[in-house]
Amino acid sequence: MTAPVFVVEQLAGTGGQFVLDGPEGRHAVSVKRLQPGEAVVLTDGAGRYAECEVIAAEGKDRLIVHVTSVSEDPEPAPRITVVQALPKGDRGELAVETMTEVGVDAIVPWQAARCITQWKGERGLKALGKWRATAREAGKQSRRVRFPEVADAATTKQVAALLAKADLAAVLHSDFEHGSAPLATAELPDRGEIVLVVGPEGGVSKDELALFEEAGAKAYVLGPTVLRTSTAGTAAAALLLGRTGRWS
Repeated sequence: MTAPVFVVEQLAGTGGQFVLDGPEGRHAVSVKRLQPGEAVVLTDGAGRYAECEVIAAEGKDRLIVHVTSVSEDPEPAPRITVVQALPKGDRGELAVETMTEVGVDAIVPWQAARCITQWKGERGLKALGKWRATAREAGKQSRRVRFPEVADAATTKQVAALLAKADLAAVLHSDFEHGSAPLATAELPDRGEIVLVVGPEGGVSKDELALFEEAGAKAYVLGPTVLRTSTAGTAAAALLLGRTGRWS
């Protein structure tokens, strides 16, 4: 899907006209400078989308389009959720952006024991809002019509409960003496959910790993080198998307 993507609350039926206004309309008219005859895609971000043709632009923030078809993007299988430990600074948004671009389906912020960053009170809500806004913008940029869900921040016990329900529960663990298996050799499910845990810069603690393994997770490595927490999830997701056939 190469046409630019814009987010709307509700989609019109096939064959009608639709007015894209507000911030999305302003971006289409004043930034993208879309012209009559060009193709655009409107989506609710949850898989439903409309292929449209531009009819006209009005003012600085109103784009009039003709809806040619409305479709539903099927649920991906297997679904990939990444539990992302909170990185320092803006590396959290970087992780969310690149994981969205490669195709991750859900992202769960995790307040791990060794995280330097702390999400508390208003600061935590603001940081979560940034992650969700980043996922939305990266979803549009990468031409997705089903954006990743960014959950509320999870505790270690909540992550363990999530792993217990997964069809494949994997923890990226950089302690090579632990006996972690290569993620490239993990047996993958054809459907259901894969949950992948990415620890903080200081790594997953022994207590956390023990709790996750008790929940049914296994420890894995990506290769002979150690990636930063802000890039490990993207690299691992790309590997899984290729191996599951979702990139075929």
